[in-house]
Amino acid sequence: MLTGKQKRYLRAEAHHLTPIFQVGKGGVNEQMLRQIEDALEARELLKVRILDNCEEEKHEVAEALAKGTNSELVQLIGLTVVLYKESKNNKKIHLPRVDKK
Repeated sequence: MLTGKQKRYLRAEAHHLTPIFQVGKGGVNEQMLRQIEDALEARELLKVRILDNCEEEKHEVAEALAKGTNSELVQLIGLTVVLYKESKNNKKIHLPRVDKK
């Protein structure tokens, strides 16, 4: 689980990114989840756009994407989902460490 500080950091990192996947009328499917998982392994942080013609509720889509790719839902703003998953081989993002009190 990400802390609030880590999520803020990731939101700032994701700000300049453009969505590389779109969820449309068909909703979330297995092939899309596999492609997003591969992209997360390469990039760690990415945006997914939910199109206006998507028939599912945006919160359900965001949860399905995060759960289906075993990633963290960083943010859902408007129709844009930001996902983060630490890469096994391409670690680029170094999160602020968690201070235990």
